[in-house]
Amino acid sequence: MHIRPIEHSDVPAVAAMFRALAIEFIVHESPPEAAATFLRDNDEEGFMGFLRLGHAYHVAEMDGELAGFIAVRERQHLYHMFVAKKFHGRGIARALWDVARREAIVAGGDGSFTVNASNYALPVYEAMGFERTAPMQCVNGLYFNPMKRPA
Repeated sequence: MHIRPIEHSDVPAVAAMFRALAIEFIVHESPPEAAATFLRDNDEEGFMGFLRLGHAYHVAEMDGELAGFIAVRERQHLYHMFVAKKFHGRGIARALWDVARREAIVAGGDGSFTVNASNYALPVYEAMGFERTAPMQCVNGLYFNPMKRPA
């Protein structure tokens, strides 16, 4: 496995992976309008906007294929973490998290992180040391679990 900072040429594949995984694991619980808005906000143009805002993205590759990606916003909020289904259970999320966490701390973060975990990803984040800070919430038709990982 190879983990590296995202390049602009990665954005189409990252956006496509995001869409497929979000449809299966996130927006299936949401009303159609909310799902459409969420997917539109996270399309290729959306990802380019996140990069312009300074979100720190890394991608993981296995045998030259995109296996997953992660983004941290403002050195403290885990914004995106997705691993292609065929690579689930291989430690890719953990490896991405380790790189993103280290990079955020090196860039000046204090080592504490928040995330809004989907119901599907809740066990993954718990295994990485995140704890719920509130019950499941629904904002704009999207369900998530606020979590925090102390420094």
